[in-house]
Amino acid sequence: MPPAVQGPAVRPFAPQDRVLVSPRYLAGAGIDRLADAIGPLAHLFGWPSEHDRASGRISVHSPDGSLFVNFNSRHTHGHWWSLAHHEPYWEARFTRQTPIEAIAAVTQALPQLLGDDRHIDRIPLTTTPLAQIAELNHWHREDDTFTSPDGHCHLQHTPAEDTPWHFRHHVYDGFDTHWDASFTQDTPERLVAQFFTHLATTIPVERTFRDVPYLVQNLDDALITLVHRAAVNPHVHHAGAQLGRVVHRR
Repeated sequence: MPPAVQGPAVRPFAPQDRVLVSPRYLAGAGIDRLADAIGPLAHLFGWPSEHDRASGRISVHSPDGSLFVNFNSRHTHGHWWSLAHHEPYWEARFTRQTPIEAIAAVTQALPQLLGDDRHIDRIPLTTTPLAQIAELNHWHREDDTFTSPDGHCHLQHTPAEDTPWHFRHHVYDGFDTHWDASFTQDTPERLVAQFFTHLATTIPVERTFRDVPYLVQNLDDALITLVHRAAVNPHVHHAGAQLGRVVHRR
């Protein structure tokens, strides 16, 4: 009798465990860190904010009224986040499961686009071109599309389209693993690169295990390590596990 086919081993984590997850695009939204995308604009840069408690909608805007950041968890099409700039008009949108670290990297850099260089040492804006970011993180390119090493995440760049930059992600078309991010014409390419930099990096992000998408929790392509039980610094422990996976797969 042939041996039974074995599925992936179930990771021995409790729902409340704090874990580090890589690659970032697999980690899900990071529900407990949503304030990272808006808080610094209000508290470090003094951008006015509005909170409609009835709808849950939160909005902040630049002092000159040219840039708006909106969060709406009840958006009918799942676009929780939108950024809009006027003269020239451009817009960026992010759906629910887009990793918050990549969104926050974009929103926190917005004041620099308006000439506000306060905190520039704490919030660097990348100057690395998209193609180089892809190469550094081992994404491969075919025609107009960059694809992550595991094939789950894609960046399509079609310069002639109204929305020339479009990120799409899912794990085998599975439930709750879909997210997408889009940037329209006239969006500064440095902002797209900023998002890509903080999405493609191998540096893990922290999550509560229950918030990691269910299909990712036991996915071989995802590396998940505990934060509080590591004998060394949790990030050092995670990096060691990443290296071990690379050696094992060769």
